[in-house]
Parts: sequence; C-alpha cells; structure tokens
Amino acid sequence: MQQLVVRWLDAWQAAERGRFILWLPVCMGAGVAAYFGLRAEPPLFLGLAAAVPAVTSCCLLARLPRLRAATMVVAAAALGFASAQFATMRAPPQPTLPRTATVLTGKVRSVELLPEGRRIALEGVQLDGGEPLQRWLRVRLKKGDAQEIVTGDTIRVRALVRPPMPPAYPGAWDLQRDAWYSGQAGSGYALGDVQLITHTPPHGPLRVVQHLREVIAQHIMAAVPGGAGALCVAMVIGTTSGIPPPDRAAFTASGLAHLIAVSGLNIGIVMGCTLALVRLGLAASEYASLHWPTKQLAAIIALLAGAAYTVLADMQVPILRSFAMAGLYTMAVLAGRPAVSLWCLALAAAGLLLLEPQELSGASFQMSFSAVLALISGYEVLRPTFRRLSSHSWPRRCAVGFVGLALTSALAGSASAPFAAYHFGQIQVYFILANMVAVPLSTVWVLPVGMIGLLLLPFGLDWLAFVPMGWGMTATLYIARTVAEWPSATLRISHMPAWGLLLIAFGIAWVGLWRSRLRLAGMPILVLGLLSPLLIRQPNVLISSDARLIGMRMREVVYLQSVAGASKFTRDAWLRYWGVDTALPIPNGIERVDGAIACQTEECLLWPEPGAKPVLLVRGAAHPDGCSAASVMVSAEPARGLCQRPWPALVDRFTVWRYGATAIWLDGARAHILTDRSYRGDRPWVPPRPERRERRVSPALPPAASE
Repeated sequence: MQQLVVRWLDAWQAAERGRFILWLPVCMGAGVAAYFGLRAEPPLFLGLAAAVPAVTSCCLLARLPRLRAATMVVAAAALGFASAQFATMRAPPQPTLPRTATVLTGKVRSVELLPEGRRIALEGVQLDGGEPLQRWLRVRLKKGDAQEIVTGDTIRVRALVRPPMPPAYPGAWDLQRDAWYSGQAGSGYALGDVQLITHTPPHGPLRVVQHLREVIAQHIMAAVPGGAGALCVAMVIGTTSGIPPPDRAAFTASGLAHLIAVSGLNIGIVMGCTLALVRLGLAASEYASLHWPTKQLAAIIALLAGAAYTVLADMQVPILRSFAMAGLYTMAVLAGRPAVSLWCLALAAAGLLLLEPQELSGASFQMSFSAVLALISGYEVLRPTFRRLSSHSWPRRCAVGFVGLALTSALAGSASAPFAAYHFGQIQVYFILANMVAVPLSTVWVLPVGMIGLLLLPFGLDWLAFVPMGWGMTATLYIARTVAEWPSATLRISHMPAWGLLLIAFGIAWVGLWRSRLRLAGMPILVLGLLSPLLIRQPNVLISSDARLIGMRMREVVYLQSVAGASKFTRDAWLRYWGVDTALPIPNGIERVDGAIACQTEECLLWPEPGAKPVLLVRGAAHPDGCSAASVMVSAEPARGLCQRPWPALVDRFTVWRYGATAIWLDGARAHILTDRSYRGDRPWVPPRPERRERRVSPALPPAASE
C-alpha cells in the first residue's frame, strides 16, 4: 500500500511539474484579501516582518524542496499583504469637505463627455482660496455650459461637493475605499458656469496623453454622433462616461459589456497588425531579410506599439494584464524559447498585485483573469482534439472554427459569470449566442477600422475610418438591443456572500492550474460556492446611511419607505442585493396587506419573518402603540424616548448617522443588528465616527452586533 501511494505521488509530481509556481500569485491574492478583510489596521511592519524572513528562507532551502515550497507559499502571501499595506500607506489622507457651496479653483486633470453635459476632474484644488488639496475632485458641469475647457486649464467654479458615498448596506461595494486608493477627495456638481482663469497647454507625458484622449473622443463623436459614437469612444480609448444608459443596459443584458471595455482583444489587434506590417515591410527589403533578425525586430516594434496603446487606453486592468502577457511572450520570442501562456498569466497577476493590490476586489480584475485562465486551460485540454479534427476537409475545418468560437464564448463567459453575478446581481442567459455574432464583427471590422482611424488622425483623414467604424458599431448595438429584448435575457439572483466568491475563485484556480485529474477535485468547491446564496439568510430590514431609505423584504416582495432626496444608487443596490426587480411603497395611511403589514397614521407593524416579533416603523413624533409588540423600532427621524419600558431595539436617524447603513435579521423575539461601521471596522478609508451630540446615550440604542 505504501509503495502504491509513493508511486502515485511520483506520477502526480511528474504530471504537475512546473505547476506549483503558478499558485504563488494565488497565495499573493490570499495575502491581499487577508489585509482587506481585517477590521483594524495592522502594524505597518507586519507584512515586511513576515515577507523578509520567508523570502530569505526560500533562498537558503534550495536542497529541501518540500520545506522550500511551504516557505514560498508563506512568502507569497506575506508579499501580497505587504503590498496592500504599502498601497494604503502611500495614499494621502482624505480632506474634510465643506457642507455648503464653495468656490473651487484648480487645474483641469481631464474632461469627460456625458450623454448630457460634461464632467471634469480637478487637481490642486483650492476651496474658497484655501490651501491646495492633496487629492483630486470630480465635478459635473451645468447642462448648457458652453465654456471651452481642455486638460491643463485653470478654472474657477462655484459648486457643491461631497465626500465619497458610504456603502449602501453592510458588506456592499465600498466607494470610499475606491476613492482612497485612486486619490479622489469627492465629487459634486457645479452651481454656476465655469470661469476660465488661464489657458495652459498640457505639459508632462500623462497630461499630453489625456489631452490626446480628449481630442480622439471629439473626432470620433464628430464622425459618429449619438450612442454609437460614445460606444466607439469606449472601444478605442476606454472612456465609457458618454454611453447613454439604455445602450449600456443593452450591452450588459446581452453579455457584450466586455466589448466596450479596452481589453486583450484591442491590444491583440494593435500588436498583431503592427507585427504583420513590420514583417511585411522588412521582407520587401532583400538586405533586411538576409542580414537582420526580422522576426525579433517586428516583435519589439509591436511591443512598443502595444505599450503606446496601453498608455493611450488609460492603463486599465484588462489591458495591463494583456500587455504584461504580451511583453512576456515577446521576451520568449527574443530568447528563442516557447512562451508558456499560464506562466505569462501568473507573472502578469503577480506584477499587478504588487503594484495595484486594491484591484483584487474589483470586477475588472476578477473577470479578466478568470476568463483568460479558463481559455488557456480549456484549450490546453482540447487542443489535441481540435488539431485532429482540423486535419480533415475544409467543411470540417469550418465547423471546427464555428465550434471553437462558441467554445471561446462559453469558457470565458462561464468563468466570469459568477463574478459578474456577485458584483452586478444578474447573469446573462444568451451571452454565447450574442458573442458568436458580435465578437467576429468587432474583431474583423469595428476595432481594426478604429485603429486605422487613429493612424489617419494626424492627417485629418480619420473620418474615412471612423465613419465605417460607426456602421459596424451600429450593427453591434442592434445585436445587443435585440438579444436584450429576448425573454428572460437576464436573471436576477440573490446576493452571494464573500466566502462564496472566495470558494468560486479558488475552485476556478484549482481546475485551471492543475494538469492531472486532481483538477476534478475543484468541482465540488465550485458547486459549493455557486450554491452559497442558498446557504445564507438575507437581512429582513435595510436602513440607508442617511435613513432616507428603509427597506423590508416580506417573503418575495420588497417594500420601501423613501424620503425626499433618497439615493437612487442605494435603492438599486438594495434591489440587486435582494435579487428583485421592483419594490412597492410602504402604505402611508391606515391599511393592512396580507396579514404582513398593519399601518396606522403614525406607525406601521411589519412581519417580514413569519413567527418572529414584528418591526415597528415610526413615522412621526407621536407615542407609538406597538412598542411592546415589536422586537426593533425603525425610524427615519430621531425616535429616542418614544417607547417606554420594555423598549425594543432602536435604529433611527442618529443610529445610522453614527454607525452607517444598518441591516437587521429577525429571529423570534430578537433582532440581530449589523452596522456598516462594525462590518468595516476602523480602517484609513473609513471616516471617523461623528462626535456625540448628547452627553447621555439612551439605553434604547443597541450595540453593533453581527449576524
């Protein structure tokens, strides 16, 4: 028996030789995830204190492979943890923005075209003539403001600005954390027209590139007006702010949203066309063909073209991943060695996690790397079959190509679908059919013609290419709208817990990185992650951070109480979280609904959970009658002191003002309360808790409790 085990281990090691190193980026990601999962900021030295000894041990344990492997795992996780700590440390602190209108003076960092109006980013901002901020601000200009503004200009505008929004519910997407790492101080909207103080041509490479991006967007919109032009701008340079909401929704519902994001398809076309043109030009010269390494020269020039396009496309995560892989492939060509795609993917992921570890939690990072891993691993398994079938007649080759196109859409879409479901709360049913038609159209027509337009731009002939590009984009938009209108094109799903997403990510890595049958052991992990929404209880009640929205899920129906000024963003996030399309208003007058709601003029008793004590929703300052019957009292206004002993737990406007958005689970006679502040803890991007406005706190205020 022991000999059989030893033989099996030897066979497994032989089959998986070279695969262990591919797991190091996964370990780095685990270290990054561990840092962001903490509820308190760890000591600054912690990551380096673990990484330095572990890396040193890896170098000293060369003759002990198993111990060295374990040390490499620890070193990779510690490096990920340390990179996240360093990214947090180098971000400037968040300023305190005024609550009233202020006069902003600053230099224009970028200008974005919106469906209705413009939006600018300002740096070096002075508020009412004060000291310049270390962070930049985003301001939406008034509709109809005709003042011409370009990158580099110094402007003045009266505006109302606010810090980044807190999460819509405990565990929701953290816009404040995004702003912390991007250097953003907040956003707002202009109350008056912009005043141009000085017109300064952009200087510095990044400012020149941003100005070039704006010029390209203007030329494309001039040649292709409307939604098709905004989609062309997004496909060429990655600026999506000008896409009309209906068109964006159509691309999302049809599973074609990846086409309007600059990704590996774009850089592949740029580098492929450059490589072909350079090799063709060198082949036309007899001297170059005989004396120069034309293949290597063409690869270097193509890589430089890819680098230039990566910078032009604003260095977004998918294109950074693609360029990193292209760079590693070029190095392999120059060295005369075969390029291992999974190694390229692993090195690209490791480099991105070292430089921008906060991208790990983003949908772009997760969907991009999972889709490419599925494509590489899938074709690694199916390549012998495709080669055998492609060696027959032309009709069979065409059929194999058609099947390959469908398989590409199925692999990439299936791998990225769980991450899209987690972030956006829906899955696309017909994404394979839509991609089988739209991807070839974009690959053969839209993108290549758009790249030709960029080359013709200096000569003023860009319209010769951008106009036909608009025709192809109009056809792509028609496909997206048609598929989006099919029955049940999108399916709403309930929120997936974070641990379910981690299981899915680990399962995809397990299936994709191993070569032997051991990969099949990842399937149960994947299934458990996919079933995770069914294994948790969703909250019965949600209260927004300003108490202007109060939502209650009554079995399969969601009821909302909305006060003037309530956030539509928060409302939509709640509907995605609960997996529903619409919500009904809570009755305003005296009314009863199916034995689940009993409303009077000043209060409502609601039974979201059968068999549990109800929720008391208070609407005014009058003494409520349902205090003794309820397990928790909820109010959009301050409500302390309204109930006499025994009082229920209380969540009112003061509660969310101090503790953030709140979720409530009902369990019999008890109410489990989870606040956003207790969920996120004390981290640098979490604003400090507001000071107490009253000396004595009512005992009715419940402590922050977890689910």
